[in-house]
Amino acid sequence: MEKKQDRKGLGRGLSALMADVNLLRGDVDSSDRVTGLGITVLPIEKVFPNPNQPRRDFDPALLEELAASVRAKGIIQPLVVRAIPESGDYQIVAGERRWRAAQMAQLHDVPVVVRVFSDDEVLEIAIIENIQRADLNAVEEALGFRQLMDSFGHTQEKLAEALSKSRSHVANTMRLLSLPDEVLTMIRTGKLSAGHARTLIGTPDPLALAVKVVGAGLSVRATEKLVRSVGMDRAGKAKRSGREEKDADTRAIELDLSANLGMSVTIDHDPSGEGGVLRLHYRNLDQLDMICQALSVLPRDFTP
Repeated sequence: MEKKQDRKGLGRGLSALMADVNLLRGDVDSSDRVTGLGITVLPIEKVFPNPNQPRRDFDPALLEELAASVRAKGIIQPLVVRAIPESGDYQIVAGERRWRAAQMAQLHDVPVVVRVFSDDEVLEIAIIENIQRADLNAVEEALGFRQLMDSFGHTQEKLAEALSKSRSHVANTMRLLSLPDEVLTMIRTGKLSAGHARTLIGTPDPLALAVKVVGAGLSVRATEKLVRSVGMDRAGKAKRSGREEKDADTRAIELDLSANLGMSVTIDHDPSGEGGVLRLHYRNLDQLDMICQALSVLPRDFTP
């Protein structure tokens, strides 16, 4: 646990890293050896990708399209790299897709900006760059947010500020992770949109609803209507059985906890008092282990 805490204290902060990389987002003539931004040109065989890059898949068609642009115009935006003194080579911090396209275009050298980054900062920037992909799906984006929060201790507010997104966008995207894996797969494969999926969060059986939505080709508005009808039916059953439906504040707490933990959370208040039951629904043994570790660090004299 101590190592993870130390790791969160490292680096220059998310906003500082973003500012450093965003300085490079401008048109650059690759024939210029050095400019005011410190851009230089390196032989392509001296530049290598980061082995810990979170992005593993690159669309071949999109790469070929970028390679065609590189052949015609060169690399407009330089790669960000850091030096590896032991080998004399350079590791890509940002721009692996451009590097791959340059190889396909058979370029002999590439424009780069050399910066000094720690291993943690390299991983952090790689995650950020992955989140900013144009073809990113909502589940990948949510997992990127989660990785930045878990690995580096960033809050949703800090992520929203640094990535120029709204706090509600970050929160609502992360809430998708509370859905079953089968529903998340539907989002990844494009069968279900993020808008459809968000309406299913907190429903008693989101998988069954998702299958119905996909099978019937429902619009987001029609899906919302379906969810409302399920909710009214549920409320009616609860009323007939003498149970009260949860209030909006309780549902909001459930959704926030689900988003932050990455697993489904339910809260049931005791109608006869102030107590109740909080349930964490883990999907696999890794999640159970995470819960056990978190609970084990509570002080022995902890009295909720």
